[in-house]
Amino acid sequence: MIEAPDLTAARARLLELIKELAVVRGKVILSSGAEADYYIDLRRITLHHEASKLVGVVMLALLDEAGIQGVQSVGGLTMGADPVGTAVMHAAADADRKIDAFVVRKAQKSYGMGRQVEGPEVRGRRVVALEDTSTTGGSALAAVEALARAGAEVVAVAVIVDRDTGAKERIEAEAKVPYLFAFSKNDLGLDQ
Repeated sequence: MIEAPDLTAARARLLELIKELAVVRGKVILSSGAEADYYIDLRRITLHHEASKLVGVVMLALLDEAGIQGVQSVGGLTMGADPVGTAVMHAAADADRKIDAFVVRKAQKSYGMGRQVEGPEVRGRRVVALEDTSTTGGSALAAVEALARAGAEVVAVAVIVDRDTGAKERIEAEAKVPYLFAFSKNDLGLDQ
């Protein structure tokens, strides 16, 4: 695990970058169909040269601080979760820990090996479903369902930013796993 002063600095810098690069003001329609006065475009963070590394460090620490033990693989529904899983995998490697990443397709392939969960095998492994952000929890729940069908043991769902729109409650009720987030919309100054 990263030392507290370094983690504090990493969290502060990541929050600064999210506010600067990812928060877009104005009316938008979210993937859930809901309308919002702002959009949190976290791909501007997860695919950014500096922020990506910070995402990995902060999300790995989030799992550790929550006591989520023995995680062997992380990932989620493509595309928002893909760079988050990769960032966590690299942060774990930097900490001399072995955590793989996976990608959950929106639908099972009808060709090749016919997989919906791509990457190293998840069957029998302790996994965390990741997302960049969640509004209704639908994408994370789709990933959890696909992982369960693939034989994984889902131990948590974790997101970078929680929009405080019911995803936490829905995921914890339906998936019966903890829902963790690194930052709230209030942390971003979006408390309206």
